[in-house]
Amino acid sequence: MKFAYKFSNLLGTVYRKGTVIFSKDGNTVLCPVGNKISMYDLRNNRSCTLPVESQYNFTALALAPNGNLLIAADEVGEVRIISMMSRSVLYSKRFPSKDIKSIKFSPDGKHFAITKQDAVLVYTCPGSSNRIFNPFHLMRVFQGAYDVTTCIDWSYDGKLVAIGSQDMSTRVYSFVKMKNLKEYIISGSRDTIIGAFFEEKSYNLYTVAKDGRVTAWDCNVTSEDLVLVENPYETNSKSKAKENEEKEEDDIPLTLEEELEKTPKVSQKAEDDASIIKLYYERRFHVFMDKYLNIKNVCVSAAQYHTTLGMMVVAFTTGDFVLLDMNDKAALIHSLNISKQTVSSVAMNPSGDWIALGVSSLGQLMVWEWQSESYILKQQGHFNNIRVVTYSPDGQNLVTGGEDGKVKVWSTQSSFCFVTFTEHTSAITGLVFTQSGRAILSSSLDGTVRAFDMSRYRNFKTLTSPRPTQFSCLTVDCSGELVAAGGQDAHNIYLWSLKTGRLLEVLGGHEGPVVSLQFSPVPGSTLLASTSWDGTLKVWDAIANTTAKETISISSDGLCLSIRPDGKQIAVATIDGQITMFNPTTGQQEGNIMGQEDLGTGRADADKITALKSQKSKAFTSICYSSDGMCLLAGGQGKNVCIYSVADELLIKKFQVTQNKSFDAMDDTINRRKLAENDVNLALVEDRDDSEGVNTSVKLPGTRTGDKSLRAFRPEVRVSSLTFSPTGRCWASSTSEGLLIYSLDTTWLFDPLDLDISNTPSAIKQKLNKMEYSTALMMAVRLNIDYLKRQVIEAIPVDSVSVVAGDLVQLYVEKVLSFLGEELEKTPHLGLYAYWAQTLVTRHGHGLKERSPHITSSLNALQKALTTHNTNLSKVCSHNEFMLSYLLTQASLKQKRKVQKVMKETSGGASSKTNDDNEKNKNIDDEDDDDDDGNEAERMEVLFSEDAES
Repeated sequence: MKFAYKFSNLLGTVYRKGTVIFSKDGNTVLCPVGNKISMYDLRNNRSCTLPVESQYNFTALALAPNGNLLIAADEVGEVRIISMMSRSVLYSKRFPSKDIKSIKFSPDGKHFAITKQDAVLVYTCPGSSNRIFNPFHLMRVFQGAYDVTTCIDWSYDGKLVAIGSQDMSTRVYSFVKMKNLKEYIISGSRDTIIGAFFEEKSYNLYTVAKDGRVTAWDCNVTSEDLVLVENPYETNSKSKAKENEEKEEDDIPLTLEEELEKTPKVSQKAEDDASIIKLYYERRFHVFMDKYLNIKNVCVSAAQYHTTLGMMVVAFTTGDFVLLDMNDKAALIHSLNISKQTVSSVAMNPSGDWIALGVSSLGQLMVWEWQSESYILKQQGHFNNIRVVTYSPDGQNLVTGGEDGKVKVWSTQSSFCFVTFTEHTSAITGLVFTQSGRAILSSSLDGTVRAFDMSRYRNFKTLTSPRPTQFSCLTVDCSGELVAAGGQDAHNIYLWSLKTGRLLEVLGGHEGPVVSLQFSPVPGSTLLASTSWDGTLKVWDAIANTTAKETISISSDGLCLSIRPDGKQIAVATIDGQITMFNPTTGQQEGNIMGQEDLGTGRADADKITALKSQKSKAFTSICYSSDGMCLLAGGQGKNVCIYSVADELLIKKFQVTQNKSFDAMDDTINRRKLAENDVNLALVEDRDDSEGVNTSVKLPGTRTGDKSLRAFRPEVRVSSLTFSPTGRCWASSTSEGLLIYSLDTTWLFDPLDLDISNTPSAIKQKLNKMEYSTALMMAVRLNIDYLKRQVIEAIPVDSVSVVAGDLVQLYVEKVLSFLGEELEKTPHLGLYAYWAQTLVTRHGHGLKERSPHITSSLNALQKALTTHNTNLSKVCSHNEFMLSYLLTQASLKQKRKVQKVMKETSGGASSKTNDDNEKNKNIDDEDDDDDDGNEAERMEVLFSEDAES
């Protein structure tokens, strides 16, 4: 058994808050999602999460001009330098300030500037200059603002830095010391400066204020007019050298010319100072944004300027944004309303075609192409927490249900949500796929069970109870015909027929809310297990009778249950933190796991007791068997997800789902510095700010409710649902952070099978050279190194595959099948590996059928890979089919027109001269038609070559 799982991706949550930026090529969007950073590849339609995790939520991002370094700052002032090539943290530094609102690289990428309270710090970028041990080498500090600095921008040559502040002014500093500029203050705004931007190849400046005023400022100097100050160190060394020379030459008499040269030329220096042009700015024009929106008292939340195209994007708290042409006095190019909430961040790609917008309050991330007026990307996570998650039978999709009443379907290949069902009006409590994967069933607190078609993406069936009942759980049998839901207030189990939609039975017997139930996964079985808060586990026969077949008393109130894939064991988690295993046939207890100490709970801000005491009231709320039934996945009211061995009843590994201290109860103790008099926690003191651009409404004293997307109320970490992939190579957990995917990490794992001293890579290559293919393949499987197995399988001739597959024993067949399922997802030799899989299943079908419960994960992985390739190839074939049909239709139409033209020419009685002329024209037309046919053939050849490449 291998449990080398690691975090691989984050779904369910698209955007939280912070800066949204584009990559260097403009094809990828990077945005912070809590304490992680997600990347959305718009060209390849994929997303991934960087393996970098902070202890607090990220708020500001900046990417180097070469795209190799990423700087990320969190909400407590810790800055990390991340390598985009190795995707790892290189350096980190903790700043005492919590107001890092902006980070900006210089145009040459050698320096970066960070806002810190009322100042801006400029550091040398690692690896850009001389070898410096300290990665955060401070170069300059710009001070002078009377309030928090909000934005930074560099001039095109990196000599000037513009800094906006909440004191309603913009300050321009010289990065290198200059004689005609030290600091220039641009005032005149009536609100906070949201953005300050330099023009291309110029020192002209644009400022955007919070009240919607966009101002253009002209600079009176150019780069040639700036006068640098000489290096003071160099000046001091020269003066000291001159003094030494003078001391040595005191005894030597000077001539008149030498005395005149040593005399200071005060008049010449004064003339040089008078010739220096002092830098200043003049206002060119200003525009108020309210005239474009027809809204009074507009409030700007974000702005971005594209220096090459001279266009500016201004976003507002009303969910609108406008695109302005700054070369034409801020003329309106485009405007759109994308949301009803505040647009928190905005960015433009290097080509200026795409505009990325993030709405933190709703968790929305959109990429808009303004020229075609279409969405390139439009994603939104659940507004509230995710309550339940499940995999599709083939493992290609994930379905999540949230407290917002939405059901979302996510692709495990692209990690994007491609369909959302909004028919429910209350929180989702249960989700399940039918065995065929063609339908999704969901239960909700609104009293309905809905069935959704995965082909047409519509709600085709709605199941209800005779009396209004809130459903708390849901299950479906293997045939997809029987649907069962547990009632939260009626304490009954309702059984429907999915085909007819009729209520078949109402199973009564529980004396408390039915919190979990499940059909046996064995094909043809109608066994149904349910647990309730009444402290019982009931086993039913859904068809035979309406009374419980077996009633088992458990140690405490039941919270959830899971049936092993072979249907021979039921695991129940109770409120006292135990997991108990029972035999459903005999009702005998087969095992017990005490896992309360493994949950990993901490002390909340409002807790009056220690974390150890608080842990005694926690329990598992979700459990799930692996696909082979050998281990059990459990999580609940804590930050850990545990994997237990069912046979040994021991903890194998714990996974901490997050390190984000923005959540409550992450630490075991409370720092004394956070406590005021009488041991009152300062974290309970409510902060009211306008960080999102709108004034926060004053709430009643003592209330802690607010905008959950801003983490204002500090929720505790909870694991609400767990599910194993049918392939067994990954599992998913829905938590307060989002939907976390953990995949099997086999890159570092060396796990040989029956290893001996003679089994080496060189020996395997020698067997291949001697054409002993069966021995070479078994040796590679025993060594269990992927590249060796790949090399052997691809070296075996196709006509020898059947013989080699027949020589393998059962143990090696299962190992090879597992390897084929992994390789089929990424190999270009699709036909070869598919032929290997077909041959192994054909030659060893009887043995595989007997051991099917133990190799279910391998077979599911194989099915998933083949289904994915089938879908992709069918799309290409359909495209080619329609293209060929179109070309044949065009050819037939052309032939008809040619025949009609000939018949028309022959039907008329024209003169011989006219006939001669028609003959010439006909020859010319034939030549043109031949050329057209040649061009058409070339176009068809190009199309077929493109399809073959795709």
